[in-house]
Amino acid sequence: MSIVMVTGAASGIGAATAREAVRRGHRVALADIDLAGAVELAGRLGSSALAVELDVRDEEAWEAAFETVAARLGPVEVLINNAGIIHTGYARQLSMAQHRHMVEVNLIGPMTGMMTALPRMRAQGHGHIITICSMSSFMPLIGYTSYGATKHGLRAFHHSVAIEEQGGPVTFSIIHPPGTRTPMLEQEMADPSSVITFAEKPLTPEHVASVIVDAIVKKPLEVVHPALAGRFQRVAGVFPRLMHVAIPRVAAMAKRRSPGARQTPATPRGQEGSR
Repeated sequence: MSIVMVTGAASGIGAATAREAVRRGHRVALADIDLAGAVELAGRLGSSALAVELDVRDEEAWEAAFETVAARLGPVEVLINNAGIIHTGYARQLSMAQHRHMVEVNLIGPMTGMMTALPRMRAQGHGHIITICSMSSFMPLIGYTSYGATKHGLRAFHHSVAIEEQGGPVTFSIIHPPGTRTPMLEQEMADPSSVITFAEKPLTPEHVASVIVDAIVKKPLEVVHPALAGRFQRVAGVFPRLMHVAIPRVAAMAKRRSPGARQTPATPRGQEGSR
């Protein structure tokens, strides 16, 4: 069994992943900017869980988190980079501070985590970095401009580092969940700009968590889930003309599926989590 650090572990996919990892016998550090939430969940998970405060934007906080986990549980062997946020709304509706916030948390945050983990894992002779990305990393979506941009960048960074480290002691996996029933999804569903959320049936956090924890052992290079819909999105994202035709049609279909209540605009806001 491994010593695992999960970021964004106080709620959503991160919390479900922490629960599933403990259930399978791993020792888990629940890292989150919401320390109270992480402490509450760690208390319910027992002695195999440890809550650690972590703002993923803060390089020094990453170093401190790794040191704390090493002292309390042992050196981190698996890093699950899961924390993320979204500010809903069309690009023109968001402030530059909101665009920047998503870049700092969704892209710079996991980059900093990888760069903190990598030298430690190389020195100890083994390690596994799992990046939780998004199906939006393959295709630009209406209402997800900066969010999708961060996920495009995160996928590119993850694979670039993984290729550089081929043959070394650290392995890399990246997982792309679709819409998942988390507080982040609830925020998206409340905002008309994110109507494309209704294009697919969302998964439960527990379903996604099972895929993530499986990756600790199986070490896949990349997982799109669900596989069939994921393959279509990957292909469509390669061809600009196809994207410009397909995405508005999917959005129109999703709008027809959405509740009438979505006609009332919601105020954009951020929510910690992952999708």
